[in-house]
Amino acid sequence: MKIFTPILLLFLTFSTVAFSQISDIEKNALIDLYNSTNGENWNNSWDLTKDISTWHGVTVKNNVVVELNLSMNNLEGTLPSTIGNLNSLTNLNLGFNQLHGTIPTEICKNKSLETIELFMNKLEGELPANIGEINNLKELVLFNNLLTGELPSSIYNLEKLEILQLSSNKFTGAISKRIGNFKNIEVISFFDNEMYGELPIEIGKLENLKELALSNNLFEGTLPSELSNLLKLETLLLNENKLIGDINFIIKDLSSLRNVEYNNLMKTPTPIYSNPVSQARISLK
Repeated sequence: MKIFTPILLLFLTFSTVAFSQISDIEKNALIDLYNSTNGENWNNSWDLTKDISTWHGVTVKNNVVVELNLSMNNLEGTLPSTIGNLNSLTNLNLGFNQLHGTIPTEICKNKSLETIELFMNKLEGELPANIGEINNLKELVLFNNLLTGELPSSIYNLEKLEILQLSSNKFTGAISKRIGNFKNIEVISFFDNEMYGELPIEIGKLENLKELALSNNLFEGTLPSELSNLLKLETLLLNENKLIGDINFIIKDLSSLRNVEYNNLMKTPTPIYSNPVSQARISLK
């Protein structure tokens, strides 16, 4: 028997890894999501009688769920509050579905979250007031929903944020001066909302910003000259607002800038999207 002991131990170890189980709390959270979004009619449904490792879009590491990717999977319904029980989740992608209702505040319990992608759904209501508690969040992608209200003040606590994509919703309110807290931000897209007010000069502090899309809103006042500090800026979309001022002087030294839309520089009709973050725009010559 001693000869076969190492083989037996290896088999038992492999079995533990292959059929590892998450906690009942996390499993129940996944089942709640399945039940509340018409799981039986998903494009890739789950067999709840089988091991979670076989469930489409669920990634498990060290016996916890770390990723949930159910994009383009025909989810139809609302997000359950128990989604907040997936405490080790780092990536959540439920884009291109038929989700409606509000974004549950409990989602902000997931302190490990780095990406939240809920774009191209029918979500409504305001963003959770405590969204700023997701300290590790790098990407918040919510474009093409029915979200309303002003951006919660806590959102400016997300200092690790790299992508903030809120275009094509019904957001209102002004951009806070605290936007300068986004030291790592590369993309800010508020295109096609109902936001208003003057652009804060603190935008000029965003040294890593590559895309600033504010078109089709109600922003007003003079263009801040501090935009000239955005040396990495590649796309600047400001048309269809009430902004005034000569942009040529501001952008003359922005060597990375390739795509611009602003009032008298506008040369084409309303742009056509080519992808969710960076879209093809007018080229500067």
